Amino acid sequence: MQRPALSLLAPLSLAVALALTGCEQKPAEPPAAAAPAAPAAAPETAAAPAAPVAIPEGDCGDQSALPAEERVANTPRWSTASEQDNFGFEVFRSDSENGEFVKLTASPILGAGTTDESHKYSYRDDTIDPCKEYWYYVESISTAGVREKFTPTFKAPAKRVPKSTP
Repeated sequence: MQRPALSLLAPLSLAVALALTGCEQKPAEPPAAAAPAAPAAAPETAAAPAAPVAIPEGDCGDQSALPAEERVANTPRWSTASEQDNFGFEVFRSDSENGEFVKLTASPILGAGTTDESHKYSYRDDTIDPCKEYWYYVESISTAGVREKFTPTFKAPAKRVPKSTP
């Protein structure tokens, strides 16, 4: 018997927590830099506003000449409380919030199928220009091949400002 197609957002128990971090040279980011939580996620407690974080100066542009472990990166992270018929996820990026999004994942990040256990996922994007801001979202893929936007679109701020010239 064939089951009716269900929205993946409900079966994946939207306990989605999103965060975006840089790699080795990351500045401390206040919680406000994280993407908004999905409706079913636990709300964060209100805290005093954090002092602005100074973005370090550095080189801008293409990092492909650097070894992967030395590149500055954005790392979207998300989690599920449970999953049902989840094949996996793909990560998309754009240079603007409403711009054209490009799939970054060469192959899907494998999901946990059907489980009542929570799982954490992430994708390291080291193809960025550290001086630019980017927008991301994650798409889920069911075992039946149904694709749905899993996260809201969220912003990753620039990790550096261009070096000052003397």
